[in-house]
Amino acid sequence: MAIELVVPTVGESITEVEIGSWLKTTGDYVEKDEAIVEIESDKATLEVYAPVAGTLGEIVKRTGETAVVGELIAYFEEGGAPAVKAEAAAEAPGDIEEIAAAASVAVTATAAPAAAPMGPLRVMPSARRVLAEKGLRAVEVQASGPGGRLLKEDVLRAEKPAAIPPAGAEIPGGDGQRQEESVRMTPFRRRVAQQLVSAQQTAALLTTFNEADMTAIIELRKEYKDDYERKYEVRLGFMSFFVKAAIEALKALPAANAEVRGEDIVYKNYYDIGIAVSGKKGLAVPVLRNAERMSFAEIERAIGDMGRRARDGKIGVEELRGGTFTISNGGIFGSLMSTPIINPPQSAILGMHKIQQRPVVRDGEIVARPMMYLALTYDHRIIDGREAVGFLVRIKECIEDPSRILLEI
Repeated sequence: MAIELVVPTVGESITEVEIGSWLKTTGDYVEKDEAIVEIESDKATLEVYAPVAGTLGEIVKRTGETAVVGELIAYFEEGGAPAVKAEAAAEAPGDIEEIAAAASVAVTATAAPAAAPMGPLRVMPSARRVLAEKGLRAVEVQASGPGGRLLKEDVLRAEKPAAIPPAGAEIPGGDGQRQEESVRMTPFRRRVAQQLVSAQQTAALLTTFNEADMTAIIELRKEYKDDYERKYEVRLGFMSFFVKAAIEALKALPAANAEVRGEDIVYKNYYDIGIAVSGKKGLAVPVLRNAERMSFAEIERAIGDMGRRARDGKIGVEELRGGTFTISNGGIFGSLMSTPIINPPQSAILGMHKIQQRPVVRDGEIVARPMMYLALTYDHRIIDGREAVGFLVRIKECIEDPSRILLEI
């Protein structure tokens, strides 16, 4: 019996998605709950799973096409595994069907080319691998296999398409080696771009800087590292200290945990801290809900889990919603100083940077200390410069003397 696969509900504010990668092709046998296709929204990449064991039928929506929630994207035939098991083909140099298709092409090479049949493009397994290596999409390659199948040989013959310059334009030094490529932005990347531009257009952004001596935290981590990992089964990182320090600073400056709604300032009495991480599709900011109630170990576990799932594109839409304040750590990429952009409708963001040995004066002597520049970008509509400076001073105090976090002083 044919089952319709439709775009699932991915969030109350999301009505349209883009079809990402089809993980299966027409005719493939799929186990129940096995991923069939990735769909991309402006907030996250999600997978659609097989409702029952069966075979993928006609693919209605191809990679790169848009679809609304509830729209048909493919048909699925419920049924048992095919007589020829996939593992037999996996042991051979290529897919059984692909070998047959390639042989058919060789036999009919001298025949007049037939019009390609309409319907879903079927990509052979080895062709899919070469597509990934070349960075090509299946729709960019001319298929020559029987029934419109895309073969490995088709992909090997194909080259990445170069962008065509406007009429009359010349590419300096055009020696046949200089090429351009146009790649459509993913919905997630487009959404991030819109958010960043919106922040610049709607808020009065200003950034203030300070620096923190990381000696105390480094020594604390070194002293308790082994005991901490044995008890909590997680490493004690820097981020948990900054989350805790940020909460203390937010308590002292409530406007940094607020947002502007029309002509009102809405103050939050809870602390949902967004942690900017580099994900599979770009920057993602999953949120630690009620971070003020979390222990150091709970924060470290949550951040580690979110980071891994962001890299795998497994962050859920709900995990990206809300957030009252954001922390971004450009230091893990080597950034020494930057001006982070707030995540609307939030009013402030803390930027962490690379720890670097620098000369500082302590007790009248010049000594080398592990220093980190801190940046606070804030909405000047509701946060004054004096308050922003005080916020970073509070962060600095808590980082240089972590006992302040425990004592809340």
